[in-house]
Amino acid sequence: MIKSFFRLTLVFVLLLTACKDQETVKAETAKAEKTYVKNNYDKQEVTIEMRDGIKLHTTIYSPKDTSQKYPILMMRTPYSCKPYGENEYKEKIGPNVHLMKEGNIVVYQDVRGRWMSEGIYDNMRAYIPNKTDNTQIDESSDTYDTIDWLVKNVENNNGNVGTWGISYPGFYATYATIDAHPALKASSPQACIGDFFFDDFHHNGAFLLSYFRAISLFGTMKEVPKDSAWYKLPELGTEDQYQFFLDAGPLSNLNSYFEYEKLDNVITSKSDKIDDVFWKEIIDHPNYDSVWKPKGLIQNLKYSKSSVATMIVGGFFDAEDLYGPLETYKAIEKNNPDGYNTIVFGPWDHGKWASSKEKNYVGNYYFGDSISLNFQRDVETKFFNHFLKGDGSKNSGLPEAYVFDSGKKEWSSFESWPPKNIVKQDLFLNANQELSKTKKGDSKEVFISDLKRPVPYSEDIKTVFTPRKYMTDDQRFAARRPDVLIFETEVLTEDFTLAGDILAKLKVATTGTDADWIVKVVDVHPHDTEEQEEGMQDHLKLSNYHLMVRSEVMRGRFRNSFEIPEPFVPNEKTAVNIKLQDVFHTFKKGHKVQIQVQSTWFPLIDLNPQTFVPNIYKATEEDFKNQTHTVFNDSKIEFSVLK
Repeated sequence: MIKSFFRLTLVFVLLLTACKDQETVKAETAKAEKTYVKNNYDKQEVTIEMRDGIKLHTTIYSPKDTSQKYPILMMRTPYSCKPYGENEYKEKIGPNVHLMKEGNIVVYQDVRGRWMSEGIYDNMRAYIPNKTDNTQIDESSDTYDTIDWLVKNVENNNGNVGTWGISYPGFYATYATIDAHPALKASSPQACIGDFFFDDFHHNGAFLLSYFRAISLFGTMKEVPKDSAWYKLPELGTEDQYQFFLDAGPLSNLNSYFEYEKLDNVITSKSDKIDDVFWKEIIDHPNYDSVWKPKGLIQNLKYSKSSVATMIVGGFFDAEDLYGPLETYKAIEKNNPDGYNTIVFGPWDHGKWASSKEKNYVGNYYFGDSISLNFQRDVETKFFNHFLKGDGSKNSGLPEAYVFDSGKKEWSSFESWPPKNIVKQDLFLNANQELSKTKKGDSKEVFISDLKRPVPYSEDIKTVFTPRKYMTDDQRFAARRPDVLIFETEVLTEDFTLAGDILAKLKVATTGTDADWIVKVVDVHPHDTEEQEEGMQDHLKLSNYHLMVRSEVMRGRFRNSFEIPEPFVPNEKTAVNIKLQDVFHTFKKGHKVQIQVQSTWFPLIDLNPQTFVPNIYKATEEDFKNQTHTVFNDSKIEFSVLK
């Protein structure tokens, strides 16, 4: 008995010791990961003078191992290259951990007018072609001057430079390809902004009210370098964002959030008491005019260099920048058909391909394991190594288009995007909630758009800085409202795969003179769909889950022109076309395709007063009217179907 007790005690002690050893190993591993950069890289902070004399703060991480030469990987950012101080190190550098541990010279730069860099910041600074002197600068010239200095002054570089960036830094990565420096060999714009009238803050002319709190991040200017935030973000004082904006009323009531006290070293517009430059641009320029057009980068990609290999990366469920990467890829393809240009689109929300998590979710919906990790190792690292360390030929071993089917949950490779083997197929919005290949008789669906009870974009009650989760949200909460029209197919008897863009061709009427039109494409899951093991909100099940695959809004006044808005004629049948961005999604056998049509999507977008006014940002309470909207059954959805 005593021997048995001692044996058990010994086993317990050994197990306890083993557990402690494992915990020690984990702790030591975690510590080693946190100090990896400091242990393996030297950090240098420099100011690089641009051609007009302005100096930009630049941080350089160089491998301690100087036995070989390394390429330079650079990210230019408006979000700061913190931490500042040559003894303060980032825990991770570069696009991913593989490129960090292989050894590369990694450079971060605060763009002109941001953080520790000098100069005046211009939100989405317009490109200047055919510059005549050194006073004409843009992000292309700043990138050129930076690269020129780096290859001439940073020791042990091999003369090859690559750029990358996610979101706004992705915009700068795209910009680098225009009038590019000869040393720039590769660029990977990721979730790259293409045009602020269609990305982030606007969608087809509708203002993304959900981004309201991010305005001052870009609109508060400064005079001198700053290593801490000089802007302030609005506090809503509530966790119920829907109610906050409903109570706020017209957009003009939000102006007070941008009437700042004078901050140290801050330039303010001093116009109409509104000190935020970006908010001022938004409310004074509601149309696609001479302020917004030059800021768009897509139309300037005709100046991009075919000598720069590009890999555009995006997420099919990116709520922030979906237009940008898709249109950037297509514009480069059009303008540089002989260059190396590829696209990667996966089941990600904004920037999640850079995540270190094994499980890949977007909101409630699970897409698989190691999707991001495999992309970093097998695609991103391979791209940069081939063009910065390898022979740089077009034969990179990567496909032209590497895209994830969000229905089948698997990757596919194509020789082009969209794939060549697609056909256009129309489905009509018929009576009795039917979505079918033929128009059946003449019918119409009518609903009242009540501006006191707008359709929410999510059933969650919370306040978010920029919304993301809703892109895969279960849409049953909306489908069961009387002001959301539903059209769906019978249960599919075979797979139905969409690959490319979707065009909603609506025929509508309204009792008012203006209206927004929102179209959603929804994958209705079977009632017997097996549950996910984790990751879903407790009140939801995959049984009959209404997965939003794609959605978009068209501000009705811009149906014919984004430059010149025009009212609706009350009760007159009118065509409204809405381009929904690309998808790659298989509606599997046993599922149904559903279309939802509505006129409010709150507070994702601001409320349209439904009465035509010259400028919605300056509309008054009296302008906002409930209206009755009609959708006719010669309305149809044009799908790009993979055959």
